[in-house]
Amino acid sequence: MSNFSNTQEALLAPSGPQSNTNKLAFYLAIITSLVHLYFNLVSTWPDNYISAIHFMLFGCFVLLTSPLRLGLISWLARPIDFGLGCGLVISSGYLIFYSDALAERNYEFATSDWVASITAVVVALELVRRCMGWFIPIMIMLAMSYVLFLGQFIDGVFHFAGLSAETVLFRNFFDDGLFGPIAKISWTFVFMFILFGAFLVQAGTGDFIIRFANALVGRMVGGQGLVAVVSSGMMGSVSGSAIANTAATGVITIPLMKKAGFPAKFAAAVEAGASTGGQLIPPIMGAGVFVMASYTQIPYLTIIAAAFVPALLYFASIAIFVRVQAKRLNIQPSVQGEQVSAWQELKSGWHHLLPILLLVTLMIYGFTPTYAVGIATLSVCLFSFMSRTPMGWSKMLAALASATENSAKTALLLIAIGVLINCISISSLGVTFSLMINEWAGSNLMLLLALIALASLIIGMGLPVTASYIVLATLSAPALYGLISQSALVEAIVNGQLNETASMMMSMMAPALGEIYNQPNTTAEQVFTILAGLPPEAIEIIRSSQFDAAHLSMMLLSAHMIIFWLSQDSNVTPPVCLVAFTAAGIAKTPPMATGIEAWKTAKALYIVPLLFAYTPFIGGSQLEVLQVFITALIGIYALVAAIYGYAEAKLNFALRSIFALLGALLVWPHQVWYADIAAALIIIALLGQQVWINKRTNPS
Repeated sequence: MSNFSNTQEALLAPSGPQSNTNKLAFYLAIITSLVHLYFNLVSTWPDNYISAIHFMLFGCFVLLTSPLRLGLISWLARPIDFGLGCGLVISSGYLIFYSDALAERNYEFATSDWVASITAVVVALELVRRCMGWFIPIMIMLAMSYVLFLGQFIDGVFHFAGLSAETVLFRNFFDDGLFGPIAKISWTFVFMFILFGAFLVQAGTGDFIIRFANALVGRMVGGQGLVAVVSSGMMGSVSGSAIANTAATGVITIPLMKKAGFPAKFAAAVEAGASTGGQLIPPIMGAGVFVMASYTQIPYLTIIAAAFVPALLYFASIAIFVRVQAKRLNIQPSVQGEQVSAWQELKSGWHHLLPILLLVTLMIYGFTPTYAVGIATLSVCLFSFMSRTPMGWSKMLAALASATENSAKTALLLIAIGVLINCISISSLGVTFSLMINEWAGSNLMLLLALIALASLIIGMGLPVTASYIVLATLSAPALYGLISQSALVEAIVNGQLNETASMMMSMMAPALGEIYNQPNTTAEQVFTILAGLPPEAIEIIRSSQFDAAHLSMMLLSAHMIIFWLSQDSNVTPPVCLVAFTAAGIAKTPPMATGIEAWKTAKALYIVPLLFAYTPFIGGSQLEVLQVFITALIGIYALVAAIYGYAEAKLNFALRSIFALLGALLVWPHQVWYADIAAALIIIALLGQQVWINKRTNPS
């Protein structure tokens, strides 16, 4: 896709067909951003009308910037693109102007309804194919085929009698498919936060973040690598795109790491892992957090508050990899040029942070995220006048155009993926799949997590992170939520934590359960056996007597956060890991080898979901969250040291084995707090001993 971020290049390009197309796309990109600002700040139009216009604008932009390529018959490409554009405009306009006529005909399809709905679906599939390849269109076509006729030929639990073509097209065009809640997430949360990030970049916030990170951690051990971790975390928290984050910060941080002495493959892996973390750290967390808020109906601020400390743990884990590698390779910190303190950088560039503070403040005071980020975006221009290089018209136009360009693929993906989710919904395929994996896992939460992780890896090979999370959440969140809440219920029963009313309820509904309630040697297996014999209504009564709405919502959030974190592994897990491949291109390293190194560096993507499932890392008290954070951090340090055979000094085989064993004990959820404390103290003592020996042998 062409780059329209430079205003002057687009406007002053030589005349010719290609340059005219670029100019048209540039102006369309600006109009698209302005229209979306109007929709999110002022308009009261119906959501599906706005979604249709959203589809039309981004579809036309992609047709201009990604023209069809037909090889020997290339002369047909332009007429086909023109026809697709006409079909896009006509079908979107038809939904706006003629959807009421369908209701007046008692929802009986006329010829025009057939033409408009089929055209919209076909154009959406073609546009997604141009942006993302064949995998997603094939998935959507298979889902529609399953609902139409394929399900009739499948035996067992996946048998589906099928629906008429009229019903399927109605649900996917006039109802919740193309222009439903997923499309709304695209033109509200996703686009507005990408627009916010584009304005910050044009205002120089990205450069300030890298300078500030360099001043903050550049003098530490592994400082050049830590700059990548901090800058990618700060930049990712506002950009919400791992690939864009890698491209923006990696061109600076990867050469710095290579120059300092880090292997090129490791430098690319650190940048890829840190940029992936940008999807995990508040306030934006990519598009997935808004999908999560929509699915769970948990307030956005509640989600980002719960996500902050786990995100810090993720970035700390990558920083540990950097430090251990720097120690092992004896890489000394170095700062090029005049050394400026972090405080001096902050004093000179503090105004770059004001729009972010305004955004958070507005949301705390009750403004919707889309309205808050719209005001914060406009404030970027105002606050830029506090710098030496305020934003002029050219930078504002470049930001508007860049936002459309950066949003195009995601927008069309979310619109098309709405068809897939709608087909899963109307066929009850999600419920069937959830029951199936629940039956496979039985009462074993660990096995269920392994199945979801495997599914996320397979789905992530063909889907980007947001789409992967949407599909996984639709298919597996109910089963995971049920098992997490049931496990918490079992723990409460075994530990005698239910109140007296709940005990009486259990005695009435299940005498055996009431008998064992107060016995100190009750096992989880006994409770599971008895719970399996109770009707679901009884289990829900017991559960709700102990766990109020807040407890249950935190369990639901834990389930979705597990899926959200596991969905990120497609960024760094071979064979398809676009973020790692982007970093490899900058570092000039083999893509697959870089992907493997990035997968190793981002190990916390698998460790933290375990903590979500088995510990109060989500929804616990401040003391509980802090305890989980500290023990997991020490455990990850020990595991990294065991992987590289180096901590503060080289480890012999015995010490390496001890670090591996104690690290696994600390990150493996077992709820035995005194064992965690003992393991952590042993690791700290061993590290302290190594530091003391180093100072004696090398005082400098």
